Amino acid sequence: MSDGGVKPDTRIVQGGRRKDWTTGIVNPPVWRASTILFDDVEALHAAGTGPVGTLHYGRSGTPTQWSLAEALTELEPGAAGTRLYSSGVAAVTMALMAVLRPGDELLMVDSAYGPTRLFCDGVLARQGIATRYYDPLVGADIAGLIGDKTRAIFLESPGSLSFEVQDVPGICAVARERGIVTLLDNTWATPLLFPAMAAGVDLSILACTKYVVGHSDVMLGSVTANEAHWKALDQTSRAFGQHASPDDAWLAARGLRTMGVRLRQHQENAFTVARWLAGQPQVARVLHPAFPDCPGHELWARDFKGSSGLFSFTLKGGDDAARSRLIDGLDHFGIGYSWGGFESLALPVDPERLRTATHREQEGPMVRLHIGLEDADDLIADLARGLALYGTAA
Repeated sequence: MSDGGVKPDTRIVQGGRRKDWTTGIVNPPVWRASTILFDDVEALHAAGTGPVGTLHYGRSGTPTQWSLAEALTELEPGAAGTRLYSSGVAAVTMALMAVLRPGDELLMVDSAYGPTRLFCDGVLARQGIATRYYDPLVGADIAGLIGDKTRAIFLESPGSLSFEVQDVPGICAVARERGIVTLLDNTWATPLLFPAMAAGVDLSILACTKYVVGHSDVMLGSVTANEAHWKALDQTSRAFGQHASPDDAWLAARGLRTMGVRLRQHQENAFTVARWLAGQPQVARVLHPAFPDCPGHELWARDFKGSSGLFSFTLKGGDDAARSRLIDGLDHFGIGYSWGGFESLALPVDPERLRTATHREQEGPMVRLHIGLEDADDLIADLARGLALYGTAA
């Protein structure tokens, strides 16, 4: 559908709901299929060369997957298409494989998600693709890092552990001048809070497991590409046999419809909790992009439409055992990986152990919080109990 100038909240409600996929009901049904039957051989052959949205074989998708992909594409004005994947990591890896070849060099942000680094240092290295890590705060000065073999720049803004905000428009402008592809992991903000294509990004990646799904019960990823890179992404994904379950796509589409209101509540709750934490004697620093002392805050204020529920804080003094006492003593925070669901989570993190291009001294152990949809006062009371345990003897 044409967006007709409508705003993002309207697009997430209406996107991907064309009548030929919904068959007249509100939600597209779950189309499960492996074999597709044709009336004759001519129709069989024609389907094999048809565009995205043509029933051909189960791996090519059904209206259930196509409707979600179309809705995600419509959230990025100027995008040409979206592919779905079985996880956020699968989305990252396919996006990279679509734009890199043996002998190429990739510039990768030093604050990248851990599995992204593992893929670069393992699979890409074995393919003869070199990865060079760069300071997330380099901005347009990334021009000085670009070499003859540099083919792509990968961004993650903010970083999922240390929350530096990157100058995405500045980096993309430099890349475009040099004919270099840009890829952004936009999971923290989603297109609602940071429209990636408008900032010049070529391929925008989401771990839909997080805020798109929103209920901690589905693994899913997506890559949305502009016209220049859509064909390569689509063909590479087909060649690797990438497929997302129609049941998972249906659940993600259901979550997408409420993502706008959920994000606003995540933002409000997280900001309330973060402000409280900033005033506690045991806390050295809160790493939240909306806080003036968070690295790159001025870029967040310039480029983002809001913030989500994920941030970190560092503690004064103490050690791993004290940090574990704090986290273990929480009642309303689960202990587990991922984020973006309705529930709050607490996780011990040590970003400096992963970095190779930059090093920033931490005042003490770090905790990452995802603030869910519980009452913020209850979460604050819970953290107060945890911080008291942090200061007690083992």
